[in-house]
Amino acid sequence: MSDVIAVRFLVSGRVQGVFYRASTVERAQALSLHGYARNLPDGRVEVLARGALDHVDALERWLHTGPPLARVEAVLREAAGGHEFPDPFTVRR
Repeated sequence: MSDVIAVRFLVSGRVQGVFYRASTVERAQALSLHGYARNLPDGRVEVLARGALDHVDALERWLHTGPPLARVEAVLREAAGGHEFPDPFTVRR
């Protein structure tokens, strides 16, 4: 059984207005993760995810590509202790 981890991802590129958040929710829910995706004012998308290490890693791999209209430039990963992780995974505004 994998360890449970909590991670914050900051995704930059063309990731707003291309169904990035909605697609992230679908992928994260399929991986049984808790958390959310939300747009940031600077054009990035923030993704908070908590769950099994291998499932969080699978989400991270997907974040580097995202949905078909997205053009991801970078994905920053950092530890995310002290955050709220909704279940099911959702879009935050």
